[in-house]
Amino acid sequence: MSQTPLIIMGVQGTGKSTVGRALAERLGLAFIDGDDLHPAANKEKMASGTPLTDDDRAPWLDAIGRTIATERAKGVTCAIVCSALKRCYRDQLRSYAPDLAFVHLAGSQELIAGRIAHRHHEYMPASLLDSQFATLEQLDDDEAGIIASIEPPARDVVENIVAGLSAGSRTC
Repeated sequence: MSQTPLIIMGVQGTGKSTVGRALAERLGLAFIDGDDLHPAANKEKMASGTPLTDDDRAPWLDAIGRTIATERAKGVTCAIVCSALKRCYRDQLRSYAPDLAFVHLAGSQELIAGRIAHRHHEYMPASLLDSQFATLEQLDDDEAGIIASIEPPARDVVENIVAGLSAGSRTC
């Protein structure tokens, strides 16, 4: 059965990796953390507290897109974590898989700031949250996907997404 590849997107601290892994398992998709595909230079730049530019992100997005296409050619459908903050980034990813759908994990900046204040990430300091919210462009109506609230526990977020995808909902 052919499935649609998914990008689990959003700013840092929304639980993309946790929800993405559980969602992939629930849907029988291969899980890939897009952070693993970042070039070392991007990780170093972010670790220093410097936001990435569009030029910095382009090779990373191509690596994610190629991964989706390569896995699909092998008959594997992926759920990949990728911030995908701008429409142009999502368009770049869709150039590799036109049927790609996005799961936007969304929450208030205050909620997310509270969550990341108590975690350590190897190269995403909390100081980058403001720049991520400034960059974030919401899914447009013509983009396949769903917007999922991150307020409930992760297992409930996953079930809400599954139900929303099945029902063709835009939000859950």
